[in-house]
Amino acid sequence: MLPSPWRQRLWHQAEHRRALGRDRAIHPAGGVDFCSNDYLGLRRDPRLAEAAAAAARNHGSGAGGARLLRGTTPLHDELEAALAQWKRTEACLLFNTGFQANATLLPALVGPGDAVFSDALNHASLVDGCRMARAGGAHLGIYRHLDLVDLGAQLAAWRASVPAEALALVASDAVFSMDGDAADLPALLDLCDRHGALLLIDEAHATGLLGANGAGLAQLQGVHGRVPLVMGTLGKALGAFGAFVCCDALLREHLLNTARGFIFSTALPPPVLGAALEGLRIAQAEPWRRKRALAHAAHLRRPLGQADQPSAIVPVPVGPDAEAVRLATSLQARGFDVRAVRPPTVPEGSARLRITTGAHLEDVQIQALVEALALELPGA
Repeated sequence: MLPSPWRQRLWHQAEHRRALGRDRAIHPAGGVDFCSNDYLGLRRDPRLAEAAAAAARNHGSGAGGARLLRGTTPLHDELEAALAQWKRTEACLLFNTGFQANATLLPALVGPGDAVFSDALNHASLVDGCRMARAGGAHLGIYRHLDLVDLGAQLAAWRASVPAEALALVASDAVFSMDGDAADLPALLDLCDRHGALLLIDEAHATGLLGANGAGLAQLQGVHGRVPLVMGTLGKALGAFGAFVCCDALLREHLLNTARGFIFSTALPPPVLGAALEGLRIAQAEPWRRKRALAHAAHLRRPLGQADQPSAIVPVPVGPDAEAVRLATSLQARGFDVRAVRPPTVPEGSARLRITTGAHLEDVQIQALVEALALELPGA
């Protein structure tokens, strides 16, 4: 049993969350899926299940150790090579999760006297990576969301105050997970080139979904292969689990020697790798999946009066936490699995419904949600 002082503190914290309407609970999936990141509808594809089973039979159910010990199988090498080719980079390094990758990349790349600059609405994993870098002695600059004028001013001011050998890193989501809007990668690259900064882009919500063969936002915006550090995930559009960083060989060598999340974690298990390889193959071979997911999102945005975005994420701004929860609960009762997102995941006063679409959804289901939203949101 917890000691009394601990129990008292945790009880008060739980009461505070309940008073704010921010207590969370784990709810099983139910109803039509409008909240997962299964953009290509591959999570339950039997081809991925069969590939996972074959990998387990041939290579075992687990990796058995970290990559630098005995945890590397031929499937790790095969997947890294395939991802590097897809992203048009020299090399790739697998991580166990996107959170682990971002949180350990940043402190592995910048240290005392260096700097990292982060978009104000970056994912929590990048935020925590920035905090760890700052704790290690790096300067941390937060620039206004998508505001490259602000970023440029901060880079210039910092560069003018430090020795020439100091290093700068700029980190940004490609597609932002709560709003579905996108960074301007060509402009970010130009800005980083002018200031001698390294650019890290998190393509978790773009990988598999955007571009001519699903390679991501960089491909869609015409800078495929030019971003020096690209993080992506295997557990969203690709239907499996895990994450990766695509970069050049020198950066990969540095990360496998310094990124603590990579060094001290058991490697991804072979069944996951088998599923990811099959998901990657299907993502490139079946472009109808990304076209369908994006078309569904556009269908939902129109009656909401929203401009189109290069994503399958459709936010419905609400404001008060309690109202967002009420709307989500009402839609769930109608058979739509829509979830409310509240602070601290989003800024104060910006609770919303976060709706996502995938290739597994039917047109009739999209239209039914449009009609349900019209009932729940007068004027939508």
